[in-house]
Amino acid sequence: MRHIISILLENEPGALSRVVGLFAQRGYNIETLTVAPTEDETLSRLTMTTDGDERKIEQITKHLNRLIEVVKLVDLSEGAHIERELMLIKVRAVGAQRAEIKRTADIFRGQVVDVSASVYTIQLTGTSDKLEAFIEAIGESCVLETVRTGVSGIARGEKVLSL
Repeated sequence: MRHIISILLENEPGALSRVVGLFAQRGYNIETLTVAPTEDETLSRLTMTTDGDERKIEQITKHLNRLIEVVKLVDLSEGAHIERELMLIKVRAVGAQRAEIKRTADIFRGQVVDVSASVYTIQLTGTSDKLEAFIEAIGESCVLETVRTGVSGIARGEKVLSL
């Protein structure tokens, strides 16, 4: 099962490297990884997705909690949460295909952010499943390039990851 783990991490050199190193040492895979500063300049928020059963995720969280730089950790998948990912996708768009790609982007609430004679660059946000569905809808054969941010997530309601 896919899990979204959100970590408050000390914002200092080498902290991210130690978290990634922990995964590498134990043979765990990080599917997506997003890191950015928080409202507190001494902390960063790291959000990662990984696959595993309950036992494996429990081991991952135990190992992460042992790291000195990890201030607080939560598995967002355990409760109600909101997740989003940003994708920029460059697609071949010529002739009648241009209108169809534009319609498909509109259906998925995407925005065309760059246009050339034969290429559209489209920006989409949503769950990973939504982004995958868009790629499937337009057909992988016309996809020239994709860039994705990885998942960012936050708990619903009043539950907060803070000190």
